[in-house]
Amino acid sequence: MVAKHNIGLDTGRIAGRRNVLIDVKLRRPGETWFSSRIADLSATGFRVQTFVKLTVGMELWVMLPGFEGRKATVMWVRDHEGGCNFERPLHPAIFDHIVRNENVRASAHKGSKPL
Repeated sequence: MVAKHNIGLDTGRIAGRRNVLIDVKLRRPGETWFSSRIADLSATGFRVQTFVKLTVGMELWVMLPGFEGRKATVMWVRDHEGGCNFERPLHPAIFDHIVRNENVRASAHKGSKPL
């Protein structure tokens, strides 16, 4: 049986990623939610920009706009960024909805004029 994942030959990625800038809430176990930003998103994970200390193997929760928190594991850390894998991949309709809403928000922001 052939897997139906889109594996990048040079990156080893399981799913295609989209460049986004999405404000999210993160929570480490036993702590309260704090603001962070996702810079890349795929159905299987994300790259988060945060000033909170992350360590490889750490479990955390991410709250994407309009959705409940989802569990993820930190896979790598570099400066104020970390790559995380969702415990369960995003459903394709949820992934498309999040990316579409981010594109609409970004387009509206580009079209706004400074005061």
